Amino acid sequence: MKANFKIGNLELNNPFLLAPLAGFTDKTMRALCAEQGASLTFTEMVSGKGLKYGDRKTRKLLELDEMYSEDGSPCSLTGYQLFGSEPEILMYAAEELAGCDNAVLDLNCGCPVPKIVKNGEGSALLKNIDLLYDCVAAMVAGAQRGAGADSEWDPEPKPVTAKIRMGFELGENVAVEAARAIEAAGAAAVTVHGRTRQQYYEGRADWQVIAEVKKAVSIPVIGNGDVRSGEDAIRIMDETGCDAVMIARGALGNPWIFAEANALWNGAKADDIITLDRRSKDERIDMLIRHINMVCEDKGERIGVKEMRKYVGYYTKGMHGATAVRREVNSIDDAETMIGIIEGLK
Repeated sequence: MKANFKIGNLELNNPFLLAPLAGFTDKTMRALCAEQGASLTFTEMVSGKGLKYGDRKTRKLLELDEMYSEDGSPCSLTGYQLFGSEPEILMYAAEELAGCDNAVLDLNCGCPVPKIVKNGEGSALLKNIDLLYDCVAAMVAGAQRGAGADSEWDPEPKPVTAKIRMGFELGENVAVEAARAIEAAGAAAVTVHGRTRQQYYEGRADWQVIAEVKKAVSIPVIGNGDVRSGEDAIRIMDETGCDAVMIARGALGNPWIFAEANALWNGAKADDIITLDRRSKDERIDMLIRHINMVCEDKGERIGVKEMRKYVGYYTKGMHGATAVRREVNSIDDAETMIGIIEGLK
């Protein structure tokens, strides 16, 4: 087994992380991926302003009473990802969260969604590196204050990290400049997604950008973008030299991607790995049903069923009859009926 991966004072048992995904990485998604080997998972994005002003939905995102796997083992460590563009608010948020059970505080500098960008948040921070620096530095200071870092007996502050894209406009590359600013501000690691904001999730991620950042900074670099299999996870590390991999959409409908990556990381041969296309239809459907039941238990049946509609397409992709099933479950409001329809694919 290879050496563990560290972010500041936090030691992880492998270098494969689940990315924060708005609308997806709730407690159940995190639990299923952790069970399959994700060493660190992230909540959905948390608004610094929402935390400051007591927004109820923001507080809900902070819940970390993670579910446990079938064998009773605990879930992996979880990080909070904040978004915002006002240093004083981000400092408040970091200080407020410093005493929670989260393992890491991350700043989102890559979200491409218009409602985030228009407020100068997310990937808009890449247009103002000085402000990006100030935001990260404020979070570092807040984490230190919240941990009582000035005291000889208080714990070390939680590591602060940041997630960036390569730039804002198409063809732009400010990744190295942004990463150096993040390092100078006191962050313990940086995640690099090899696309610009203008690309959203289209086209191919430029992994060379990740390699450039790795050469430019001394803090750990986490690669992100177009990791859709365990083999991709190993390949991005080999090609870029990055220290760890953050898996995003590749985990939707495929929590096993972390098991694949870990097996390969620890020396298994590719031919011996059970990839998604080698998994039986029954196994994929059973995992989907388990996902449905867990979400309904956590959030209630009405909300759970509604939220699970979007997952059906990911879990059943490529199955005969899946298109009709996806269409049918979009009008279903109870779990028993939804599960019955999905079981019809077996």
